Amino acid sequence: MDDITIRYDTKDLARMAARAPDIVAEEMGAGALEASLLAEREVRELTPSSGAGTLRDSIGALPVEISAERMTSGVGTSLSYAAPVETGARPHWMPFEPLLDWVERKLGLKGPEAKRVARAIRFKIATKGTEGAHMFRLGFAATEPQIMDILAAAAARAAGRIDGGAE
Repeated sequence: MDDITIRYDTKDLARMAARAPDIVAEEMGAGALEASLLAEREVRELTPSSGAGTLRDSIGALPVEISAERMTSGVGTSLSYAAPVETGARPHWMPFEPLLDWVERKLGLKGPEAKRVARAIRFKIATKGTEGAHMFRLGFAATEPQIMDILAAAAARAAGRIDGGAE
């Protein structure tokens, strides 16, 4: 899946981190966690439902990691099929049994009718591929302004604590 990074980098933040690294780490870490949870919610809402909710339920905010050079966080999933759901897939032959299971769960069909529909969907995927849902790309794009505000507020809190002497 594409790595989507939102950068917040200022010289002021670097100067503050040099003066009071613990305060900057605490405030920016809290801001990064809040931002990740916001993005997680948006990405989950944009994720197509399989009927079982497996992909949607697997999406989560990643731990905030802070080093001297950078702070990282994000939203992701460990499920391998998330990438083709995100970006789409070229034509390919889907395994029949998982597709039949999906038809039964999602469409509520059973028996020969479920098999007929599953075969038709399988053929369409084999000839046309699938379109991407772009839930990560769209989710991050939709929340980027709010994320930048959250990070700016965290930096302002850190500055207030450092300048106010609340170390």
